[in-house]
Amino acid sequence: MAKRYESLGVSASKTDVEKAIKNLDKGIVENTFCKVLPDIGAGDSSFGNLMHADTAGTKTNLAYLWWKETGDLSVWKSIAQDALVMNIDDLACVGACNQIIISSTIGRNKHLIPGEVIEAVITGTDELLKMYRDFGIHIYSGGGETADVGDIVRTIDVGITAFCRLPLAKVIKVDIKPGDVLIGLASYGQSIYEKKYNSGIGSNGLTAARHDLLSKYYLENFSETVAPQTNPEFVYTGPFRLTDQHALDGIDYTIGELLTSPTRTYVPFLNELLNVKNIRPGGLIHCTGGAHTKVKKFIKNLKIIKDQLFDAPPVFNLISKHSLCSKEELYEVYNMGQRLEIYAKPSDVDKILRTAELFKIDAKVMGRVEAYDGEMVELHSPWGVFQY
Repeated sequence: MAKRYESLGVSASKTDVEKAIKNLDKGIVENTFCKVLPDIGAGDSSFGNLMHADTAGTKTNLAYLWWKETGDLSVWKSIAQDALVMNIDDLACVGACNQIIISSTIGRNKHLIPGEVIEAVITGTDELLKMYRDFGIHIYSGGGETADVGDIVRTIDVGITAFCRLPLAKVIKVDIKPGDVLIGLASYGQSIYEKKYNSGIGSNGLTAARHDLLSKYYLENFSETVAPQTNPEFVYTGPFRLTDQHALDGIDYTIGELLTSPTRTYVPFLNELLNVKNIRPGGLIHCTGGAHTKVKKFIKNLKIIKDQLFDAPPVFNLISKHSLCSKEELYEVYNMGQRLEIYAKPSDVDKILRTAELFKIDAKVMGRVEAYDGEMVELHSPWGVFQY
């Protein structure tokens, strides 16, 4: 039987994409989270160039539904954060935490997305760049493109391309070794640079989350948020409206607030860790596409044992209760409360945990690395042990 995520026309593993790019040049530094290119402009052999492009994904459909139901334009500012974080946090996993140039690309169906939405996205990006500047992190906007492409975009697509130049001596390679420990950083809570509680949902798995939790009401009233090729049996199978309340620690949040919560950035923390504390980890893994299995792309003859996971925050408990995903698949689709992995020597653990505490980000040792004949992630969940 096809996995739930695939039944919606999406993929956590992107096997076909990986196959398409397998023969492409890997860059000038082996096994980095992002490709490192030669220093094309200055031609300095001690520097490399990095470029990364990504979008907020189908989370824009959730923002669209929330905006249509409530009229709340502020949700588009969180979409701007989703698109930006999916780029710059990947770059940070190579050690690039500062002096970054970005460009935005927005494709919209003008029949449905007015100029006020575009303005909110652009304003949201600018506000986030100011927050980074408050932490001494300089990210410059080079403008971008907004295209009216209603024939190919059903609602809106929000993307960012990011570029930076980095001394090769600062590049973080993924060089995980037996004996390393795995430190996980929470995707939820409220860090010192977040204005309110972050549910931890991030920007991966939102196609499944939307259809698992929301009701057929959205198919009947907002059919533009569904690919017409998708089997209606798998579409909007949940019990909720976005405006329904869900209690969390005595506070009522709406389902919409939990699902549109912006993707947490770890760049202020990583800038402090790498450039102030001068820690050089054995690997930084941003658990986006592939979630808890992401690290498998970067290891050889190793087993990653995750046996001290965070308790899943409420949004993921809610999803797990209503999802058509198997419990095993949940950890391939969602971060389940933990979205940044740091692989390090045991002697570096205290410094890493203390640095996370400075930013009020929950962090803990959640696993270890062992030698293995092959590549495996072994995950100890409340529903049993899963091996990927």
